[in-house]
Amino acid sequence: MTSKLVDRIATLLKADAHGVVESLEERSLLLKQCVREAEIELNRKRARLEVVRDEAQRLRDALAGAEREIRSLDEDVTLALGGGKEELARFATRRLLERRRAADTLRAQLAERSDEERTLAERVEVQQAQFESMRTRVRAELARRTETPDGAWVGEPPVADEEVELELLRRRHAQEGGR
Repeated sequence: MTSKLVDRIATLLKADAHGVVESLEERSLLLKQCVREAEIELNRKRARLEVVRDEAQRLRDALAGAEREIRSLDEDVTLALGGGKEELARFATRRLLERRRAADTLRAQLAERSDEERTLAERVEVQQAQFESMRTRVRAELARRTETPDGAWVGEPPVADEEVELELLRRRHAQEGGR
């Protein structure tokens, strides 16, 4: 019975502590932290994309080298057969077949990296746009929050910088047309 009472008191203290911490946290700090975390995650994906691109380039270089070896070995087989050197032709053919298999493996790996690169690039592009939008909205909310005296959140959607610039351009154009 004592243990249940202690458990209940501990639970109450934890709940109260969580409530105190939540009241201490300021929404603007949470928003800024969310933006930082989103930017860090976006940078991680960009770094992964660069790694995949570098690996794809390394595979392309290796494949080009393997294809050069294949051409050379193919010429060696042709030359050996033309000179009646059956053992030499068998040796060169064995190496040629090994290199062809290696080239096929490199092609498959390159196709995988290319698919991964394309998928990551699309994802990074979409998330970059989402991040920019989120950052603009957070900045607008933070600016709006500092303008409201009681610190309440205003429910109006933020106005993007691009919208402001377009409106100013329209007005300037209208003024120039009226003169």
